[in-house]
Amino acid sequence: MILALYSDQVIAENAPMDRRLAELVRQRGEHIGYVSSGPDPDRHFFNEKVAYYAEYGLKLDPFIDLDDIVPDDLERLFSCNAIHLSGGHTGHFLHRLRKANVLERLRTWTHDDGILIGTSAGAILMTPTIAVDAFFLGQQPKDITDGEALDLVPFEYFPHLNEDERFLPALLRYSETITNRIVACRDGEGLIVHKDGVEIFGKPLMIFRGAADVISLDRLDALMLPPQSRAAPKTI
Repeated sequence: MILALYSDQVIAENAPMDRRLAELVRQRGEHIGYVSSGPDPDRHFFNEKVAYYAEYGLKLDPFIDLDDIVPDDLERLFSCNAIHLSGGHTGHFLHRLRKANVLERLRTWTHDDGILIGTSAGAILMTPTIAVDAFFLGQQPKDITDGEALDLVPFEYFPHLNEDERFLPALLRYSETITNRIVACRDGEGLIVHKDGVEIFGKPLMIFRGAADVISLDRLDALMLPPQSRAAPKTI
């Protein structure tokens, strides 16, 4: 599988990651399905992404509204060369995926050599839990009681780190209460995960046990290995 985890996307700082992702998608085809996190009746956010992907020779279709889905929609979605999970309210997005019975199928499709792209909420959904989303809601991770997500990567993911100076101290405190690492990205930063390892764009932070440092590629690659192949991780 190939995973692209963005913080923001339609900004100039993301161009290197955009070009790399487009290269990987075009190796398989040009069609990307779009799953909306919530209602988008005038297709404003969708049309923005249509224009964005068109710049890289990619076609965004179909548009999937999880609140109004029919079997044909899913067949079209899972026949695409890649799938894009939009930004938005992470908790509501997760609820809609479950209600539409799409979450498990999406996990299976991705594990079966799929290309999954996530921006903000869509990227958080690729991780074991959406608990970090609590900080965007003025809550605490312990308040997220039903946040199990796609669990495609062995770390939690926090986008938009640059938007509020309170985010990093909150993440440091949270990291002392969990065993997972947290990867935190500013807008313009991100990760592409694939069979050959992890490609890092910008200088995301890895947060673990109350400490934060710029991610080193070897540490992140080691983290992505199957559990039985991983060496015991070192504390940052």
